Amino acid sequence: MSYNYLFKYIIIGDTGVGKSCLLLQFTDSRFRNDHDLTIGVEFGAKLVTIDNKSIHLQIWDTAGQESFKSITRGYYRGAAAALLTFDITRRESFKSLENWLQETKNNGNQNMAIVLVANKVDLESQRVVSKEEGEKFAKEHGLLYIETSAKTAFNVNEAFLRTGKEILNKITNGEIDPNIANAGVKIGGDVRNQRDGSTKWACCGV
Repeated sequence: MSYNYLFKYIIIGDTGVGKSCLLLQFTDSRFRNDHDLTIGVEFGAKLVTIDNKSIHLQIWDTAGQESFKSITRGYYRGAAAALLTFDITRRESFKSLENWLQETKNNGNQNMAIVLVANKVDLESQRVVSKEEGEKFAKEHGLLYIETSAKTAFNVNEAFLRTGKEILNKITNGEIDPNIANAGVKIGGDVRNQRDGSTKWACCGV
């Protein structure tokens, strides 16, 4: 298989907001109640179609603990997009968004596409952060906004695909240049199947 673009994503936010579960649901279509805390970073990949273009997504799920920030900061550089995630049942995770945005500004690309992801909407009865609050925060900071449930898969694919569409828009209007190193976007390549059934990505240093 061939693809038109490679996009690099990072998923950021406090510990326990469901970042790893979002990634697992997106890449493997499954959910784990007993997911361990992420140590440093975890990685996932998926080939998707957005606006009739084949896109290879490389996704880094970063640990939310303060002790790992010195490690995870390096993953901001060279990322085209960030899924900034909070838990609608934990107000402290919502209050932390300002700090995460500052981390992104300090360490990420200027034209990074950022989507605010309000996760765990399957726990609506325990909700403490309203949809209106989330939308207001997103609007004030120029972010896209989407509500998801990693458990039920509600809007999970949409969160990743919508982010990819935003990157394509930034490429079209010249905000992101795929030819620039560390833009988080690379042009074209092939996916080659190996004899053992594994997959090897050709081109683009993958």
